[in-house]
Amino acid sequence: MALGHRNRNAAKGKAEELATALRNSEAPPAPELTLQSLFDNYLREVTPEKGESTQDHDRRAAALFLDCIGSSRKVATLNRRDWDSFIAWRRRRGDKRGGKRSEGKLRARVIEYDLKFLQSAINWAVMTRDTAGKFLLERNPLKGMPWPKDGTPNRPTLTDEQYEKLLSASARVGTRCTLALVLAHETGHRIGSIRLLRWSDVDWSTGVIRWRGENDKIGFEHETPLTRDALAALDAARRERSSVGDTWIFTSSRTINEPSRHLFRDWWVRMEKIAELAHAPGQGWHSLRRQFATELKHTPLGDLCHLGGWKDPQTVLKCYQRADETTMRAALETRASLHPNGLFARSRSA
Repeated sequence: MALGHRNRNAAKGKAEELATALRNSEAPPAPELTLQSLFDNYLREVTPEKGESTQDHDRRAAALFLDCIGSSRKVATLNRRDWDSFIAWRRRRGDKRGGKRSEGKLRARVIEYDLKFLQSAINWAVMTRDTAGKFLLERNPLKGMPWPKDGTPNRPTLTDEQYEKLLSASARVGTRCTLALVLAHETGHRIGSIRLLRWSDVDWSTGVIRWRGENDKIGFEHETPLTRDALAALDAARRERSSVGDTWIFTSSRTINEPSRHLFRDWWVRMEKIAELAHAPGQGWHSLRRQFATELKHTPLGDLCHLGGWKDPQTVLKCYQRADETTMRAALETRASLHPNGLFARSRSA
């Protein structure tokens, strides 16, 4: 570099000035994170740690967002319009799993599940640094967005009479179907968790069953006691198997593959038909979970949550338990009177 003079001290000073400027200069900005890059990284680094069914959903949801919003869209520019547009687009598109469009209306909770994947991926990017030590994303542009809602949700609860009819019908479908129905009724757990039970999850000596977090929708690993009816149904199914060990409880003797969720759906349809029960919207395996929560409403809420596999007591109160006139009248009959010294039983006229 020509400085226009031969002063060595001045040249040295200039060199130090240039070196300081280079040291203080900012590195070129990293390219902005796109949806494609976000999902590529998340699916590669985070998704493999999830359960198999959740991994499948992550990949499906990523494809949906790329299809609707675009692979080159900058994540930092996402906003309320994109959020609402995806919800509307998803409802118009419907459920096309298996390559066929479902005739029924797509439920809000299905779309919410997709949106929660997007939120999880964005939140991960906010907390993850690149090789230069910079966060992939400064903030979540979709934080606080409202979840989609249906009108009044259909949450039918199975009655004891309906259960007995289904139980009788299940015998014509098969032992595994009967076992699934009994376990859903006696444990109150999601059919997705029941479907992935293994024989090694049953402790015959203590009458306790283990629910693996990896197979649970909310990752709740816990153990619960089994009723006599549940143990009897499990024992009947075990007697039909030549070996059990660590194998799936609901796999057939002809395969070692993971039991299909479609098999359980077909079982329910067949039971309803045999039992001649009119199908109500929203009625299915989950109606047994609501029955469980309602029939045990007098159980302390903490114990009930553990028994049925709930983490949030508010979920039980809002979505599963149903008020009934008999319980309300009984509560009024036992109402106490408040006095300065405390509660006292009411004196009632004859």
